[in-house]
Amino acid sequence: MVDVLYSLVDVNERFDQLILDHLYIRHLNMTTMTIRSVFDRIYSIDDQVLSRICEQILPRIHHQVNQLTVDPYSMDRLLTVNYSQLYSLSLVDFQEKILLQYLKGNSILSDLLSEQITHLSIDMEVKTSMPPLSKTVSKIFVLILSLCKRLISLNFCSSYRYRLMAIHIFKPSTTNCISSTLTTLNINVDNFADCLYLLDGRLNCLSTLIIRVLKIPPVISKIKNTKKLPKLKSFSLTSVYITMAYDNLIIPLLRRMINLEELKLFLSVIRFDSTYIDGIQLHDEVLIYIPRLNKLTFSIDTILFNNNIKIDHRSNEEIRRSFIGRVYGQIGSDVQTIVMKNKGMCHVYSLPYQFEDFCRLNNSFQGGMFDKVQCLVMIDEIYPFEHHFFQLISQDFPFLKELYIVNCHPQKDKQHSSTLIRFPYLWLLDIDMAHMDYVEEFLFDKNIHLPRLLNLSIKYESFAIVTNNFTNDAARVTCGKLKYLEISEPFVRPENFHQYFPLLL
Repeated sequence: MVDVLYSLVDVNERFDQLILDHLYIRHLNMTTMTIRSVFDRIYSIDDQVLSRICEQILPRIHHQVNQLTVDPYSMDRLLTVNYSQLYSLSLVDFQEKILLQYLKGNSILSDLLSEQITHLSIDMEVKTSMPPLSKTVSKIFVLILSLCKRLISLNFCSSYRYRLMAIHIFKPSTTNCISSTLTTLNINVDNFADCLYLLDGRLNCLSTLIIRVLKIPPVISKIKNTKKLPKLKSFSLTSVYITMAYDNLIIPLLRRMINLEELKLFLSVIRFDSTYIDGIQLHDEVLIYIPRLNKLTFSIDTILFNNNIKIDHRSNEEIRRSFIGRVYGQIGSDVQTIVMKNKGMCHVYSLPYQFEDFCRLNNSFQGGMFDKVQCLVMIDEIYPFEHHFFQLISQDFPFLKELYIVNCHPQKDKQHSSTLIRFPYLWLLDIDMAHMDYVEEFLFDKNIHLPRLLNLSIKYESFAIVTNNFTNDAARVTCGKLKYLEISEPFVRPENFHQYFPLLL
């Protein structure tokens, strides 16, 4: 949009009619994205472009703008005019301390938030995949709730999957984390106590909660809320990390949502001396308690350890049969049993698959189309991942952007087929916990072509051996594109290192 406004406005009258039409400029996005690496992006527009738009175009369109997207660089200049029809504001790529200063000290922004804005999206600057918890970000969340008197929808640090920032907000003494208008909240929190805190009645009009929880510990002692949640109509819970609290925390929470109409679950559960989570259990333990549910979407991993009692691990066919004749629709499942460890893994999921993440895929994977998945984690404790299996993955996950491989087993089939595998959108590869065979598999361009790879996580020793101390031409094409290299252990860069990675930031 920025380029169109800058280049085509005032070219001729016909262009002006098209570009300045209310339906086109009602959402004014004054950011543009330049990707340096996966976690390093620039959103600011060129100063000359910004000046022209602010001085010559904005005075002609400001009264028609309903939605505005700004970054820290452009906000001061863009907020000098009156947006009488503005109801939606997106703040993109803000450093937390700078945003807090704006919220406390910028009267124009404060007035907008207090008197006009009903829909707000906050995006913080994030440079790593796991940003640390920040008290400042928690303060910003509380301040927004107290400042925004008309707020209906809040997306807090959840706009982009590569910039998710979890916050910790659970403080029993806090009384100002209250909103009587908010109906929709999209947020990432540190632990399950934060989730329960948001559902304790402080947000008394909340009907839709989309929440990602970093940690769900087995026990939470400070919150005993068991009240029903009759106003909640849509609930989405995502927790990528393994939890042991499915039975004692998650199920009781779901049972409180008596009028729920839409439920989305992405969970990884560990159980001891028990059984897999299947269709029968979901129905008997959850669904019968929320009778108004009309849409269920789920991806649930169960990791099972049966050490003390003898329980036969159910087969994949038995798991699938447990969903027949109920309200689930089409489902997929994958089951792997490790007899020597009394361990089993079962993954059940709705089809078509609706999530951007797919965790703990192993050689039991049955295949299918997973075109929404952007991040895949592959783990197998028993078998290696062979070349032909990666060919299947490239076909079934056509838009994959992030791939994490955990496998210590060397490949058995060293004679790769002549078919070149392509991951056309992959920009992050993590093989730090993989056998060195996978270094050759992915970095040698004759095996797998990675035209957009930017970030690589890898062990230095494996990397140096496979590339012959960074002299091997077979990996030079792929390595020459890298912008960011993550190697956890310290090392001394050899003389030709910079030539092998000319684009490293």
